[in-house]
Amino acid sequence: MGNLFVVEDLVRPYVVATDTTLLKSNGKVWHKSSMKEGIVPYSGIDTDARWGYSNTKEWIFGYKLHVVSSTDPYSTIVPLSADVTTANVSDKPVYPDVISRLSSETLNKIHYMVADPGFGGKKLYDLSMEKGFQLVCPVKRYRNTPVERLKLVDFYESALGQVIYSRRNISIEPLIQHIKSVFRIDPVPTRGLDKVRGIVLLSILLYQILVYYNCEVLKSDNPRRDIKYMIGC
Repeated sequence: MGNLFVVEDLVRPYVVATDTTLLKSNGKVWHKSSMKEGIVPYSGIDTDARWGYSNTKEWIFGYKLHVVSSTDPYSTIVPLSADVTTANVSDKPVYPDVISRLSSETLNKIHYMVADPGFGGKKLYDLSMEKGFQLVCPVKRYRNTPVERLKLVDFYESALGQVIYSRRNISIEPLIQHIKSVFRIDPVPTRGLDKVRGIVLLSILLYQILVYYNCEVLKSDNPRRDIKYMIGC
């Protein structure tokens, strides 16, 4: 579905963004001490869920949504790829999987992928270059920073790098919050990784379908505006 937006020129993926968000589990939390000992002290605990940390939410017991989205403010901003893991899974190992879900047509049109500092590892930079685009993350300059990494620092600090990175705040961050609000997936409405993953990814798909309908059928000038109304929220 993400590929359809690209093929029909509804989005311009010259710059895309990736980000994650934690989703609270359904029911009671499973404290780490009990989890370590394999003790489930009471019913109502989702034993698939795990603890994850966010700078804004701190510790959350639940799951994590990983998203790649378009960012162009002059076209439609929609999810292009997504996946769901438990909350303890870091962003870096999931990045290759989320990227692999992008079609070749989409990958060929991407020049930059913006992401937060959690994605700033050499392996992810190299993978991105192999796919044909540059990963843009906040990179710090240290005394012994290798020359190749200094090039990344210089680009991020450049006027172009700052313009590209500024797309993140106006695209993927509000998009994820909108999806969570529309489909009420935080906390998640069910338990178990397979069920949570199914419901959350179906929410992403339905969001894409409704935005596409607004674009192609209703010819809306703001295809995300009426989605809550369309699903009866």
